[in-house]
Amino acid sequence: MSEVSVDVADPTPPFEQVRRQLAALIETGQIPHDERLPSVRQLAGDLGLATGTVARAYKELEAAGLVQTRRGGGTRAWHPVSGGAEARLRRSAAVFVAEIAALGVTPHQARAAVDDAFAALRDEPGPASAPATAQ
Repeated sequence: MSEVSVDVADPTPPFEQVRRQLAALIETGQIPHDERLPSVRQLAGDLGLATGTVARAYKELEAAGLVQTRRGGGTRAWHPVSGGAEARLRRSAAVFVAEIAALGVTPHQARAAVDDAFAALRDEPGPASAPATAQ
């Protein structure tokens, strides 16, 4: 898979680089629904990584609902049909949790950061916070 690469100078762990790139390719449709991803062994060999590194990336993608692994069918890109707000929220949350876990952030710190981000949204002027005009 030529779209995925690992930058050894990047402080981000290799499994996270692979996970992040594959997630982006799946979420943007560059890897279509139900397309088979390379085997763990194949992708690890292509990238010069240990199989456990790629296996961890695939495992986290599966936890985020972006791939499905079937016995005998390999690992395939998965775009849930529901695509509703709840499904998107859960996928986004799983990706966020995987990223902060790789940073060593605690759940308490993550929740505080999310609360701060929501507070910043409420404080920013914009169409959502503009007063309604009477007509």
